[in-house]
Amino acid sequence: MTQYFLTMPHDAAEEPTMESMKEMDPAELEAVFAAVGAFNTALTESGSFVTAGGLHPPSTAITVDATGPEPKRVPGPFVDAPEYVGGFWIIDVADEETALGWAERCSAALRSRIEVRALQEKPE
Repeated sequence: MTQYFLTMPHDAAEEPTMESMKEMDPAELEAVFAAVGAFNTALTESGSFVTAGGLHPPSTAITVDATGPEPKRVPGPFVDAPEYVGGFWIIDVADEETALGWAERCSAALRSRIEVRALQEKPE
């Protein structure tokens, strides 16, 4: 089994949050939450779910650099980008094709693109 990281992009200019999602049409928001709930349930019931979460926007980040003589804490992300990871799932599945199938279901539920990457395994 291999673990895969499924990520959902957000537009950096908008920085959507749970609060800003309240501006969406309530019926549409409810439909997305229901679809994501069904996706999460199916993923859990399959035994593939490891963990998932939503992230606060990059403007809330603090970058820590302890590579020099004194640790530094700098407000903001370590890279400026037009998009950022807004949420993620880590799944444990047999192969990439299975991970891509789950990503397709996730994409449909969220009405968003999903990036899929395998986690690196420890060297032997």
